[in-house]
Amino acid sequence: MYTPKSKKSLLLPLVFFMSGWVMAQSDSLVIPLWKNGAPGFENRKNEPEEAKDYWVKNIHNPSITVFFPPAGKANGTAVVICPGGGHRLLVFKSEGVDPAHWLNSLGITAIVLKYRLPREPNSPYSLDIHLKQDALRAMRLVRSHAAEWKIDTAKLGIWGFSAGGEVVDAISFLPGAGDLQAADPVDRLSGRPDFIIQVYPGPLFVPDSVPRTAPPAFLIVADKDACCSGPVVSLLNRYRQSGASVEAHIIAHGDHAFNMGYRSNLESLKTWPTLLKYWLEDSQLAALPK
Repeated sequence: MYTPKSKKSLLLPLVFFMSGWVMAQSDSLVIPLWKNGAPGFENRKNEPEEAKDYWVKNIHNPSITVFFPPAGKANGTAVVICPGGGHRLLVFKSEGVDPAHWLNSLGITAIVLKYRLPREPNSPYSLDIHLKQDALRAMRLVRSHAAEWKIDTAKLGIWGFSAGGEVVDAISFLPGAGDLQAADPVDRLSGRPDFIIQVYPGPLFVPDSVPRTAPPAFLIVADKDACCSGPVVSLLNRYRQSGASVEAHIIAHGDHAFNMGYRSNLESLKTWPTLLKYWLEDSQLAALPK
């Protein structure tokens, strides 16, 4: 026989670990991309991640961390966020959690992707294969929970910072259609984003051309960013050549990795998220609070 106190302690694991979900904090939950581990690497799914300060690495069981807007504030829009880190680590705090909370303040559901890292020492993963695999699966997994999370499946975007921008480019110009014959119902859904947000994205996977039907894009970078100003200009030109919808901002001052602008002394970088807010509203991608 057990007391009410012991009954409560028995129920807690069910609350936090039911269906493979892990509660990360009061406003978020973590879901592995694949229940049994990443295809071909199932035997590595229980290897612990390494995390310190702002970064996370040693990711062998890729996952999404879902951050929900305050109760009653959700507007149906959702964004998958891909942090940067050179494919050696993920800048999870500044380029994951911080933008997620900012999106939540606008009523947008935010989903931070922990993708596998091909440039980490001794990594078995490929830039050409596993980035796409993780990002497409994340988009499909979010769509599979659309009704439950009150998400409009036609307003699911993807946002990349630096190397995370390369993940975005890797999938955004593919058809993204699901496999209707797939055994896993998640894989039958579309992985194509409805819009993209690129913040100082890296040079990998910038397409030679984009179709007129490419997802609407918001691009921002500092002009002095030796890594990533070029990719933004290239992507902007390809969008303009196709006639697809694009908005781009090249900031005169600053450099790489200004994140959400919180640490910058430059007004143009401190306030850049306001430009994104206006773009989301003007593009009718999100009904934002006034």
